[in-house]
Amino acid sequence: MSSNSFAYSEQSGGGEATELGQEATSTISPSGAFGLFSSDLKKNEDLKQMLESNKDSAKLDAMKRIVGMIAKGKNASELFPAVVKNVASKNIEIKKLVYVYLVRYAEEQQDLALLSISTFQRALKDPNQLIRASALRVLSSIRVPIIVPIMMLAIKEASADLSPYVRKNAAHAIQKLYSLDPEQKEMLIEVIEKLLKDKSTLVAGSVVMAFEEVCPDRIDLIHKNYRKLCNLLVDVEEWGQVVIIHMLTRYARTQFVSPWKEEDGLEDDEKNFYDSDDDQKEKTDKRKKSYTMDPDHRLLIRNTKPLLQSRNAAVVMAVAQLYWHISPKSEVGIISKSLVRLLRSNREVQYIVLQNIATMSIQRKGMFEPYLKSFYVRSTDPTMIKTLKLEILTNLANEANISTLLREFQTYVKSQDKEFAAATIQTIGRCATNISEVTDTCLNGLVCLLSNRDEIVVAESVVVIKKLLQMQPAQHGEIIKHMAKLLDSITVPVARASILWLIGENCERVPKIAPDVLRKMAKGFTSEDDLVKLQILNLGAKLYLTNSKQTKLLTQYILNLGKYDQNYDIRDRTRFIRQLIVPNEKSGALSKYAKKIFLAQKPAPLLESPFKDRDHFQLGTLSHTLNTKATGYLELSNWPEMAPDPSVRNVEVIELAKEWTPAGKAKKENPAKKFYSESEEEEDSSDSSSDSDSESGSASGEQEEEGDSSDDSSEDSSSEHKSDSESASEVGNKRTAKRNSKSKRKRDSEDGENENEKSKTSDSSNADSSSIEESSSDSESESESESESESRKVTKEKENKTKQNINPLTKDVSLLDLDDFNPVSTPVALPTPALSPSLIADLEGLNLSTTSSVITVSTPVFVPVKTHVLLHRMSGKGLAAHYFFPRQPCIFGDKMVSVQITLNNTTDRKIENIHIGGKRLPIGMQMHVFNTIESLEPEGSITVSMGIDFCDSTQTASFQLCTKDDCFNVNIQPPVGELLLPVAMSEKDFKKEQGMLTGMNETSTVIIAAPQNFTPSVILQKVVNVANVGVVPSGQDHIHRFAAKTVHSGSLMLVTVELKEGSTAQLIINTEKTVIGSVLLRELKPVLSQG
Repeated sequence: MSSNSFAYSEQSGGGEATELGQEATSTISPSGAFGLFSSDLKKNEDLKQMLESNKDSAKLDAMKRIVGMIAKGKNASELFPAVVKNVASKNIEIKKLVYVYLVRYAEEQQDLALLSISTFQRALKDPNQLIRASALRVLSSIRVPIIVPIMMLAIKEASADLSPYVRKNAAHAIQKLYSLDPEQKEMLIEVIEKLLKDKSTLVAGSVVMAFEEVCPDRIDLIHKNYRKLCNLLVDVEEWGQVVIIHMLTRYARTQFVSPWKEEDGLEDDEKNFYDSDDDQKEKTDKRKKSYTMDPDHRLLIRNTKPLLQSRNAAVVMAVAQLYWHISPKSEVGIISKSLVRLLRSNREVQYIVLQNIATMSIQRKGMFEPYLKSFYVRSTDPTMIKTLKLEILTNLANEANISTLLREFQTYVKSQDKEFAAATIQTIGRCATNISEVTDTCLNGLVCLLSNRDEIVVAESVVVIKKLLQMQPAQHGEIIKHMAKLLDSITVPVARASILWLIGENCERVPKIAPDVLRKMAKGFTSEDDLVKLQILNLGAKLYLTNSKQTKLLTQYILNLGKYDQNYDIRDRTRFIRQLIVPNEKSGALSKYAKKIFLAQKPAPLLESPFKDRDHFQLGTLSHTLNTKATGYLELSNWPEMAPDPSVRNVEVIELAKEWTPAGKAKKENPAKKFYSESEEEEDSSDSSSDSDSESGSASGEQEEEGDSSDDSSEDSSSEHKSDSESASEVGNKRTAKRNSKSKRKRDSEDGENENEKSKTSDSSNADSSSIEESSSDSESESESESESESRKVTKEKENKTKQNINPLTKDVSLLDLDDFNPVSTPVALPTPALSPSLIADLEGLNLSTTSSVITVSTPVFVPVKTHVLLHRMSGKGLAAHYFFPRQPCIFGDKMVSVQITLNNTTDRKIENIHIGGKRLPIGMQMHVFNTIESLEPEGSITVSMGIDFCDSTQTASFQLCTKDDCFNVNIQPPVGELLLPVAMSEKDFKKEQGMLTGMNETSTVIIAAPQNFTPSVILQKVVNVANVGVVPSGQDHIHRFAAKTVHSGSLMLVTVELKEGSTAQLIINTEKTVIGSVLLRELKPVLSQG
């Protein structure tokens, strides 16, 4: 709504934006050939102008176009400086789009993104949940190790945010931080543990993803949340469901006993069906008594079943693999219909689903037999899908359906797709092997294919026939003769080699044909393929041993040809055969057994499915698809022999909540409590096993009925959608809230009022998103109070506090009042105490202005005389240059740091025309150069001034120092202390400003040094030597305060040295510029620690 109203109010500005864009484009397309090239140089100039416009409508239009460019895959990185300037825009729509852009390019443009880090930190406290979440996403996208502590603090704060959307983004940021710095693992596990307790469906999937990434082995974190995750599963967004289901599959394999053992035994006993009925019944009863499924195991199977109807293929596949791996075998059959439904999806989904069906169909043929026709090949299927369907049809083939399948295969063989036709012939061969009744039929069909015009089909048929004939060679002499005739026409090497091998193996059965074949082969030996040559040699050796009269000379001729062949394999084989079959003096003992070696009985080849060994990988994983273990694959463990203790999953929520009921009000609440608890017990007694289970089950049921829209909302959906889903879930939460004590209701109403007061401060265009926070506060505060109730020691104290603080509010406020989203009525009823001190600090922090009246620049306390080498006289061919920082405001610009350069001529000749040449400055950095020096006399010296805007960073300014004849590359890198200007302020103002710069804006460390190093004069000397700071008068001897502001942005830098007992002190730095603050802390610590 807000974006629409904004668009109408800015219609006049929109016209101006269009004109701006048109003007810019007209200037960048001049006529003539040159325009073709110049348009590339200025293609984004119009966008830059629009981003620098004063009109929000122009900026909004520019940002929409830029985000559109990114969506199309175009590179918009060069617009980063222009876009990042608008990160502090007041317009909420512009701000959202800027953050979308920054998330995309923050990793590439890290230095520039670091300059705006203070803006991101401020945005983490923005009233709009979308801005808070976007700021966290950008912050976690800047992959620089130096900001790891800042990211860690941001994630911790976001994990406790009232908005579930922000908490979801905190879970996403955990994975990014872990990949950047794995040493943070322990602290991240604490955050994951906290987020796993979250009751929001929006957070569940993301935190489980973080769990899988950071600590998948910490099963103990899942115990208490197992039932909650099972019950929330239906309402979690789709990709979250996939992650949770895979994690719960692994969990179930470690915590429950196998449901398969007893069934395996029963299947074996089915053979004894005609045994005595009484005996059979006794055996069955014994087994049934010995195995009882854990209620939690049943809960998981029951709650995942509805997801087989999901529109998302990945969810259906995840549920299918869960049923395959953890459910009883009698229940697995229900997944087959859902998997077959997925075959109507696009080819990529079909490929994965068919691979998994192929694996399943090897072990459980009966599951997919009713859907046999679904696996028939279509003419439009790509080859990869056709091959997989053939694989499944082969697995499902049996005596009953083989005749139908063979007719289908006859059609496939005629396909124009030769690869598919060849695969079909292989399939016919496998069917002939597996089903003995059709072996002859298949063989005859394959022999008919030998007369096919297509050479590939004939070649594949020869190879398959060769394998089939190995099983019963004595019966098929005619086929071998027929194949021998084909040698004249077939040219495919594999087929020719197969025929020769077959004739060689059966040379005694075709005594007239074999020698003639050898004769023909000997003629063209030199032109044959290497594979065929090897088989010719083998055939010659076999015929030499069985029919030496006819083939002796032929074999010797072939051996002589092979002796001088180019391929060393053939030469080696020739030598080996000659020594083995031709007896001479050198022949060893092996020549006696030559006939047994060459004509030994070979075992028939085993035609197996390529999917036979894939079942040891979890179905639906990349490892299963590739048939090799992929990086990050987590193996399914074997079922435990004894089930671990199931009580670890018990969560006693209801009993603990009763302790919160105030004694005086217990009587009023009792009838309602009794009513709800009884109805729940009646509804859930058949399904659930524990109190906590029944409570969470009813909650999820209500969500399923009333909050269906929340399933479909994604991360980036509009805030309007989110408000609908949040309010829907709020209704469900209010029903369960009625069972809780009045103190909990008081607590909820106070939190709701706080949220209303906070949402008042937000922009009018942000009404929808502030109402989201308002609605979410009801359910969130309830979950907070429940989690607090777990600590039994402090319940009474909290009860008393609740009574004292909230009594004035409870008269007119009820849970139903929180339904009122009208922001007009809320300010009237709220007394001032509703704003908590922390909320007031947050709101003041948002309005923090750097141009406060207390900040006045003072003169430097101390100017160090240390100089830095800019150009050595050896490198500069006699010209030497040094620079130092005079710690004075720069005359060339108020954002520039003043730098003085001393030039020396160490030669005996005049150096002329000394000036600054080419500059290579980081984006945003500016430099004011000194005027050209006409000449510098021998042994002469001159000092000049420059101004450099370092943009509050310690990046190097690189440029060229040039003379008349040469140019030298030089660099100036500022110490962090020189990026500051000293500030004069009172102790009271210092404390006030320091109070606004807490939390993530504060860094501190402990210093250990000798007591003599902690005297006021020594501390002052050491601090001002490192940094250009001013001294703040202090009323306490043990606390020393210093203040400064950054030159570029004017952000305050507050330094405190607080002396502790003994020889320790604490160094604290407060600043919005946290990167500079942490660098200054690192530089001050060793200086203050030294003697």
